[in-house]
Amino acid sequence: MPETFTSATNGPDDDAPFRSRLSFDLDVDICVVGAGLAGLTVALEAARLGASVAVLEGRHVGWNASGHQLGTVMPGYSLPIGDLIERVGLEDARELWAMSKEGADYVRAAATEEAMPGITLTEGALEVSTVDAGETLISRLQTLSEDFETEVEGWQVDRVRGELGTARYFHGIYYPRAFQIDGRKYIHGLATQARRAGARIFEDTPVVSIDSSGIRKRIVTPSARLRASHIVLAGNVHLGAPLRRLSETLLPVWRYAAVTEPLGERLGEVIAFKGSVADSDGIDHFRIVDGDRLMWASPETTWEARPRRFGPVVQRRIATIFPQLGKVPISDVFGGAVGVTVHGMPQIGQLRKGLWVASGFGRQGLNTSAMAGQVIARSILWGEERWKLFSPFELVWAGGATGRVAGHLIGLWGRGHSAAAGALARYREGARAREHVREARLAEANRQAGTGLPRRPPAGPRPVRPQPPRPVEMQDGGAPVVPSQESERIRDGSV
Repeated sequence: MPETFTSATNGPDDDAPFRSRLSFDLDVDICVVGAGLAGLTVALEAARLGASVAVLEGRHVGWNASGHQLGTVMPGYSLPIGDLIERVGLEDARELWAMSKEGADYVRAAATEEAMPGITLTEGALEVSTVDAGETLISRLQTLSEDFETEVEGWQVDRVRGELGTARYFHGIYYPRAFQIDGRKYIHGLATQARRAGARIFEDTPVVSIDSSGIRKRIVTPSARLRASHIVLAGNVHLGAPLRRLSETLLPVWRYAAVTEPLGERLGEVIAFKGSVADSDGIDHFRIVDGDRLMWASPETTWEARPRRFGPVVQRRIATIFPQLGKVPISDVFGGAVGVTVHGMPQIGQLRKGLWVASGFGRQGLNTSAMAGQVIARSILWGEERWKLFSPFELVWAGGATGRVAGHLIGLWGRGHSAAAGALARYREGARAREHVREARLAEANRQAGTGLPRRPPAGPRPVRPQPPRPVEMQDGGAPVVPSQESERIRDGSV
């Protein structure tokens, strides 16, 4: 089975405690709503710091996007780095970026073989451009390495195409400290670690209502009531009716991915790079799993659909980028809904005293959910205030049904624009190559014909041009006229 579909490597004793429904009233320090990546990280860190924690999950651990992702971990946010600087200034942007790096380091430390057996980890991530963007690449490399102290490498076109056997990509930025993990095992590993730290996880326990007024907040579920000093809303777009206004600040986007059947040695002959690959337009994201299978995410919708219908879509996408592979057989297709914010940054912070939010991680990466869990747990228990760095990114209504339609149309336009820009870039590249070939052939033809570049005349006195003979004038009677010396000087121009 491909790694994203494997179940958590836990024994029955480990699984049982967070398979039950909350059926009795409970008092805790912190109640976390949602057992995804962010919610479980909050629970784990808060329990480690000594708080009593309960996690309420309406379905089961990792049932949605948190348990169905490609597992790439690297620094950064969905908002481009230039826009981040423009929005909050260089100093705050540096601090936010440093926090995203801390999140990546947290996942690396947590996802060890000792803590999560069979987790697997591969190094390196490559971001590739679909257009010839050499100058932009240099500028971004300088910003990342000098201003944000991030280890990056710039890859020229030849190296990118040497690692990825396709002409559709140009330059690339390589992140050697980025890595990939088995996403399903990671989230179940987090749940196990949180339980061992003392957190209590209740599945099949949806939240019916929340009263966040007063010092002790009240949460009602179908079969029990719970009181807590702090509530952390980590349910993404699935918070439901009690918190519909908060859910509507997120645009729900369903992202679909597929895993191929084993492709054998031919996959390695086409794709030599072992890390994850994502294009700069955010359309394709793929990596090799299990040695000879390809995991590929690409299609998106703003409504829920059956994942199986997107298998042929992924097939065609793979054949477009890597025609050498042809129509690859698909083993399975999966998908999940993520919450995408209007401003492109996650929602992290305190809504009102004792009510916290950790959401909006769509297109952000595992590092941001891990960082959010750390920040919120430490803010509640230690009084840290780093969450205020996210204050400029307020809760903005995502437009409801109209927003979904607009988001879908914008997505279609973005994909079309990317395809057109890529086609134009490849056409220009081909035109330049044809021009170089023509010039080389012309130079070779001139060389063979001995008519190369014109030579400069040798130095020295200029040669005297031969003058045509002057006509001889005749006198009457046929005798030639002998010119006088004066007339000769006039003729010669010496007078």
